Amino acid sequence: MLPSPLPAAWLAFHAQIRPHALALTDAQRGEALTYQALYQRVVQRSAGLVAAGLQAGDRVAVLADNRIETLVLLFALARHNALLLPLNWRLTVSELQFQLDDTCPRWLFHDDTHATKAAQLTGCPAIAWGSPADADLMSAVATAPALPHPEAPLLLLYTSGTTGQPKGALLSQRMVTANADNTALSWGVSAEDRTVAHAPFFHTGGLNVLTLPLLQRGGVVAVMPRFDAGQVLAAIQARAVTVFFGVPTMYEQLAAHPDFAATDFAPLRFCVSGGAPCPDALIARYQSHGVTLQQGYGLTEAGVNCFAWPRATPAYPSKIVSGKVGYPNWLTRARVVDALGKPVAAGATGELWLAGSTLCSGYWQRPEATAALFCGDWLKTGDLFTVDANGCYTIVDRLKNLFISGGENVYPAELETHLREHPEVVDCAVIGVADDRWGEVGCAFVVLRDDESPPSTQALHDFMATRLARYKLPRHYRFVKSLPLSSTGKVMKPILMAAWQRG
Repeated sequence: MLPSPLPAAWLAFHAQIRPHALALTDAQRGEALTYQALYQRVVQRSAGLVAAGLQAGDRVAVLADNRIETLVLLFALARHNALLLPLNWRLTVSELQFQLDDTCPRWLFHDDTHATKAAQLTGCPAIAWGSPADADLMSAVATAPALPHPEAPLLLLYTSGTTGQPKGALLSQRMVTANADNTALSWGVSAEDRTVAHAPFFHTGGLNVLTLPLLQRGGVVAVMPRFDAGQVLAAIQARAVTVFFGVPTMYEQLAAHPDFAATDFAPLRFCVSGGAPCPDALIARYQSHGVTLQQGYGLTEAGVNCFAWPRATPAYPSKIVSGKVGYPNWLTRARVVDALGKPVAAGATGELWLAGSTLCSGYWQRPEATAALFCGDWLKTGDLFTVDANGCYTIVDRLKNLFISGGENVYPAELETHLREHPEVVDCAVIGVADDRWGEVGCAFVVLRDDESPPSTQALHDFMATRLARYKLPRHYRFVKSLPLSSTGKVMKPILMAAWQRG
């Protein structure tokens, strides 16, 4: 039995018991919808789609900045067991065409910002938000929804493709519901909470960290087309935000904004950092402003909100350190295993496996990749973790980032943590590269604070030598203006490897 109703029922419930409560806002477009108005718009949209031929299992694509219309479409599709395919507008036309060819959506909705790119895509009708064609799909007489099925896919989210050809993860209605329940029960979000939805809806972080969980619980979501540090700080200052999600690069931008020091963070109960481990110094800076900035962990394939920190304890704020993510959420089971799938001893490093109702259904038309993702009921994350004797989990690195130097395992994330402590280093990333003597050694790509007077590579080596064993020390340093980042703030290490190979 499911822990709670499926997404198709969420808005109908709130429209009945709190019809005039605010649900969604979009300040840039001057929109504000109560739960009653949002539900009515969803019913209207679903009726129009069904009248135009929508069937269970159909895919409907969106190429747009964050908009209320995307959320309306998502809930409309949920009523008829169809799927939303949010497209990454950062991709090239050829990359987007691959996803359309792979999924064959019935329609492609788009906004004016991406109209040129949408016009170059083929395979399905392209419909601009607000156009006559869009209006036609809102003009049908409302019909009863289909019986929602828990295993019916609701979201088709493509992985970033940083390690190969992108794959479309299938997120079922059961999975989206379980993640919302996890968030509410373990993080304590409720109808009293408010958030800003600024992370792109084409990533699970934009939809599943806070947006959909708050709409399940009856909270308020302010839709922001894209992340803007000034607008986020203004929303916090206006007490329009109680919980917030971002990746480390976003928190860095907020902290660097001129309005940061003067912002009253009192309304914020907590902030979650995802995408990559949040540096200790950044965590400490937010704590000094009275903000609990906690490390989150999740992945598209596993519901995204996988761990939580204990609340209402005096030691809670002091325990927040980089990489430490806390304890498995309400509906999530976790274990750290060795190469044979056997649990490792407390404190030992191994791969994180997850189980529970928050797991995806596999990959769209990729049976081999789906089979490789699971081991029985367990999903293999590809992330290296430790778990201590008390059951608290800590991120070590990505399994694919591990390299072996002279027979010893080296975790680049450990090297990066120490290298960032150098006063002249703004950011860095370490990869393993081939070496005739040691098999592999580290190469550090370093972003400096001052390009005019950079430290020598020997100075960086000496700095690291006081902190790490000799076999861990990078043997090569390259100074770069910036690191290639994905839209979730993760360093795209294949690009760095290609740069190394070019010489």
